Amino acid sequence: MKEARVWQRMLSGRRLDLLDPSPLDVELEDIAHGLARVARWNGQTEGGHIFSVAQHSLLVEAIASHLDPQMTTEQRLATLLHDAPEYVIGDIISPFKAVIGDAYKAIESRLLAAIHIHFGLPPEINASSKRAIKKADRQAAFLEATRLAGFSREEALKYFGRPEPLSRSIETLLEPWPIHVAEERYRREITRLMDALSSQRRAI
Repeated sequence: MKEARVWQRMLSGRRLDLLDPSPLDVELEDIAHGLARVARWNGQTEGGHIFSVAQHSLLVEAIASHLDPQMTTEQRLATLLHDAPEYVIGDIISPFKAVIGDAYKAIESRLLAAIHIHFGLPPEINASSKRAIKKADRQAAFLEATRLAGFSREEALKYFGRPEPLSRSIETLLEPWPIHVAEERYRREITRLMDALSSQRRAI
């Protein structure tokens, strides 16, 4: 029998091995391209465009920065990358995760570690940063659920918890963007943070 293929070819020409992903095979262009085409909520959202994982990531980063204005550049970058493995494995919705169990987590963790290393972050972020990202992620999920995915407020409170007040500018991020807009804005924000991080490290 033929050996199973466990790598995906990217448009950049890279071949990313899912079992042993190398940071050298991670490219921002591939991540931005992929995440802008992966739909949150399995595409079950209102509007003329999908609500992409790229746009969701920008929303989570905006919420996290609002909740903690003292976030470091590294923390903001990690927040933007929190769902980056989904450019390879897609957005596995929570109900399906409950069905399949934890089988996907090892692959997701290895991919995220490789992505972090590529962008100059530790393979695994610290516990406090994880909690901050999770909090912002749940707030984003509440907003997306009630504004885009047809959840009642009561359902969203049950599954995602009670959100904190947010600025109107953050809520404008809930209007689904065309794919090319989501791709460009995600790529631009990652690049901006990478440039800022490089400047900070050179100044040390």
